[in-house]
Amino acid sequence: MHKIKSINASEILDSRGNPTVGVELELDNNIVAISSVPSGASTGIREALELRDNDSNRYKGKGVTEAVNNINNIIAKSIVSLDVRDQENIDQLMIDLDGTEMKPNLGANAILGVSLATLIASSLSEKIPLYKRVSDLINDDSEHILPVPMLNIMNGGAHAVNSTDFQEFMITPVGFESFKEAIRAGSEIYSTLGKILENKGLSTNVGFEGGFAPSGLSNNEVLDFIMEAIEKSNFKPGKEIFIALDPAASEFEKDGKYNLTKDRKILSSEEMIDYYTKLIKKYPIYSIEDGLAEDDWNGWGKFTKKHGKDLQIVGDDLFVTQKKYLKEGIDKISANSILIKFNQVGTISETIETIKMAKKNNFKCVISHRSGETEDTTIADLAVGTGSGQIKTGAPARSDRVAKYNRLLRIEEKLSNSSIYAGNKILNK
Repeated sequence: MHKIKSINASEILDSRGNPTVGVELELDNNIVAISSVPSGASTGIREALELRDNDSNRYKGKGVTEAVNNINNIIAKSIVSLDVRDQENIDQLMIDLDGTEMKPNLGANAILGVSLATLIASSLSEKIPLYKRVSDLINDDSEHILPVPMLNIMNGGAHAVNSTDFQEFMITPVGFESFKEAIRAGSEIYSTLGKILENKGLSTNVGFEGGFAPSGLSNNEVLDFIMEAIEKSNFKPGKEIFIALDPAASEFEKDGKYNLTKDRKILSSEEMIDYYTKLIKKYPIYSIEDGLAEDDWNGWGKFTKKHGKDLQIVGDDLFVTQKKYLKEGIDKISANSILIKFNQVGTISETIETIKMAKKNNFKCVISHRSGETEDTTIADLAVGTGSGQIKTGAPARSDRVAKYNRLLRIEEKLSNSSIYAGNKILNK
């Protein structure tokens, strides 16, 4: 049988020690699927809304008992006895139950928890790997692609107090034949970087996503340390290893100006683009995510016109994994890539529809974690199943991040010769 027998949600903890939603879904044949919902620290204003209790006596208002109760008392009653393989119907039913675009009534965290559990349970019921179930949903029977890991080895912004203006500094090991070799390179560079910082008397404490987070460094100083770590690890920057940035510019933009406190600069949108141009010329940067604020559509258009042919320009806060904002970006020729975070939209079905639109319009997709993560590894299977070719899931540190990399290692081993590593195919050439 494939029918849902019961659903039970509970309040669990994410990697920042904050409450989040966990769901256990059981089928008629006693198969049990478990999911958990991630949460962001740096969030776009257009994201679907996670429901928090706002009770200052519990978890400083961040409890999710209301979202949990919505699953147990409302959602469960509506989808118990349905065929778990009907992902789209179940997701739409929950969307209709909430009745709003941003999902504040039931909570996007409640809806996503059930949507994820449905996806996992359907793969278990069909006795197929989760990535294969994703492939079936997206109607893609092509060769499976192992994604290039975008390893966030230096954390700043909203992910690390008193660190850099930019939120994420990532290395991308493209010049390798397998994911296994790529993740080895990333791990070795990360370890070398830690030693370099230690020898300089800088802190090797880590931020939310496992990257080092020393205080007081400028963006250029961080990039110089990363280049040194790549070279001292005996890898070739600009050939085997490239750099990706996520400035999360909405976090330091105010009234149309970009305030880079560590560089002591206050820049206009055009000056911010010029700032990136200088970085691109100096360092092997192939990707910049959220380089401008989420409402600076004019700036995004100029940035894409200037660098869209030679740079991956990724919209995260700009698109929040939602089709209508992606369509606006496509129409305005703003960005050429989209970050995919399923909790920004609230269901697996909507996530897949956004990925389909992106691919149809030659936008690259980067599957991404959040700063508040759990041991759930679904995004690893999502990256493989959709053939997206890139995944952001933090440094090779902290089990909440490493769990995703380990899952990809196991997938690659399982697929053996029936998969390929995306490698340098992700580069704009």
